[in-house]
Amino acid sequence: MKRYFYIFGIILFLYCNNYITAQIREKEITLEDIFLSNKFAIKSLRSVTWLKSGEAYLYLYTDTSKKQTDIWKYNVKTGSQEVFIDASKLDTQAVFRIQNYILSPDESKILFTGVLPARSVKSGGNIFLYDLKNKTFKQLTNTESEQVNIKFSPDGKYIGFVRDNNIFIIDTFTFKETQLTFDGGKHILNGKFDWVYEEEWSIIDGWSWSFDSRYIAYWQLDESQVPEFPLIDYTKTPVGIKNIRYPKAGEKNSSVKIGVIDIHKGTNQWFDLGQEEDSYIPRIFWMPNNNKLAIFKVNRLQNKLGIFEADPMTAKTRKLLEENSESWVDVEQSNYFFLKNGSFIFTSERSGYNHIYISTFDKKIETKQITKGEYDVIKILSIDEKKGVIYFTSTEKSPLERHLYSVDFAGKKVKRITEQDGTHSINISPNFKYYIDTYSNANTVPKIILCSIDGKLIRTIEENNIPAFGEYKIGRKEFFQFKTSDNIELNGWMIKPVDFNPEKKYPVLIYVYGGPGSQTVLDQWDRNNLWYTLLTQKGYIIVSVDGRGTGARGAKFKKIVYKNLGKWETNDQIETAKYLSNLSFVDKNRIGIWGWSYGGYMALMSILLGNEIFKTAVAVAPVTDWKYYDTIYTERYMQTPELNPDGYKESSVLNYADRLKGKLLVIHGTDDDNVHWQNTISLANEFQKYNKQFLTMFYPGKDHSIAGGVTRLHLYTLMTNFIIENL
Repeated sequence: MKRYFYIFGIILFLYCNNYITAQIREKEITLEDIFLSNKFAIKSLRSVTWLKSGEAYLYLYTDTSKKQTDIWKYNVKTGSQEVFIDASKLDTQAVFRIQNYILSPDESKILFTGVLPARSVKSGGNIFLYDLKNKTFKQLTNTESEQVNIKFSPDGKYIGFVRDNNIFIIDTFTFKETQLTFDGGKHILNGKFDWVYEEEWSIIDGWSWSFDSRYIAYWQLDESQVPEFPLIDYTKTPVGIKNIRYPKAGEKNSSVKIGVIDIHKGTNQWFDLGQEEDSYIPRIFWMPNNNKLAIFKVNRLQNKLGIFEADPMTAKTRKLLEENSESWVDVEQSNYFFLKNGSFIFTSERSGYNHIYISTFDKKIETKQITKGEYDVIKILSIDEKKGVIYFTSTEKSPLERHLYSVDFAGKKVKRITEQDGTHSINISPNFKYYIDTYSNANTVPKIILCSIDGKLIRTIEENNIPAFGEYKIGRKEFFQFKTSDNIELNGWMIKPVDFNPEKKYPVLIYVYGGPGSQTVLDQWDRNNLWYTLLTQKGYIIVSVDGRGTGARGAKFKKIVYKNLGKWETNDQIETAKYLSNLSFVDKNRIGIWGWSYGGYMALMSILLGNEIFKTAVAVAPVTDWKYYDTIYTERYMQTPELNPDGYKESSVLNYADRLKGKLLVIHGTDDDNVHWQNTISLANEFQKYNKQFLTMFYPGKDHSIAGGVTRLHLYTLMTNFIIENL
């Protein structure tokens, strides 16, 4: 009898447990869960620095209970971890706050700096030096002046940095400070960049040590002729006005030149780069085989790239290579490596896809293609010169995925190393024996693993088993393809409600970005899945499709947008809406679209040019006319307004304001230094001319990210309510 009660008890327990689990997983996610809590926070490795041996690495770890960030050391072979630098022991006055650290080349010292706002991490603030051998900690500078781009010389004898737009060095033994340039000022920038260079060439550090630590090469930008644009803070009394130098399409850029300093002689001279003044210098590299500098020069239209070899002793230059395009040369998405044997390895779209090439500069210049096929190489990660092996990521398996590959210099042995489906972000050890892999896919949060260079798993570093993901039913992405009316296949993903019923009709919200070379349809985890889950719980289907102009499908697919931004991208979002409207479970009268930045521009173009099919749109921080955006980005794709007046006219949202039919919400930060609030104000002006009703929200003092405090909660509450009420 007891046996039957025991069995009954087990059955009852299992039933109750399953019922409770089901109830938990049916829990509805809230905006507060997403934006005010840390329950979905994903752990990552911060500021990883491999030691020279390749057998260990350093990283930053914050103990939230102590509110202290320390440097930890991870041993690759054993998996053991230990505190490498305890912040509380650095300063006897108070716990030192570690934000950014730089290990010296000989690993005997650590440089500590702050982190300043930039398009990526920019070292800045006062400089502190810790001697690992002597256990001494010293503050090297004590100034309120801006200090940026701080780093060791290759021999470790000096620390170089930029202060008040001039370059300085400090001797790491005597601590003597020496100023190397003297002409820097309000609009003369030595060793750092203006706004548009940082934003559009993705470069932060404006100076570079030679391999022998004798020379410093640096950019000098003169932005005095660049027009000013006012950013106004209306919350202050009197009103605060901050003028920034921002060149809009067709306007004057900063003039640029490359200087070289001989720190032994104290001399400073300029490289001869010809008479063409209206050009860009997006890259410089020291060449390890001959201690000369490679200077990359791009013309204003960005369809011609010249690579010059520059001699620091004479300041003379000679052209090594030239790359030309009928549209644009994609410098920002290309990779460049100069090797010790004198070879030059780079990526180029000259074959129609982004592939790896090798050039030699002996008696004559010879160039050979290493990788081939109808796929794009995304990034060269590392090159093992001794073995003649290149490690890179590419889309060879699928344009939706990113995998690690290796190839020999001859291009005969191409091997895919990573196996797990999805997107892999790789950090290879300096001894080429290991790599750290942060990977995810559309329905799996990022995991961090340590592997041997042949792809074998050594151990998992971070599983990211987050309890909250077991409490909620997170929407799952399903990938799909369809063909446009002109027979072009597009990739997309769809998230359906958890209780999806194919017999019902659902409204659809399309998410779009769509800018040249971008992708939203990737097999990787996206934190926006949480908000999309909330919307699916309220009965919406979420979709995203990469139209023509987006990346990872070759140059032809991407560069069709040349001189006609908005044309094909909008066409393909309208095609997407038409495709969806023919699905049996989609309510064709309730299709909306939303996007941010370029995506905001796309949302506006779509609801105006596709006014018969889009019911609703939300545009956040949108460009509304390309004449309002910066030179480098806009002219890369559109040429100048003078050369392409029809293209600018046809691509302007303002010219279609009279076509608005659906419900529209436009959102902008008033302190947006990227896409200026001017764009939305100009759009409002056009809508009012035609008595077109729409809603808008502005965020005082907020920049392009519209973040800080509870701003994101307010923003997404606003968008959620608007979608529910109007779609």
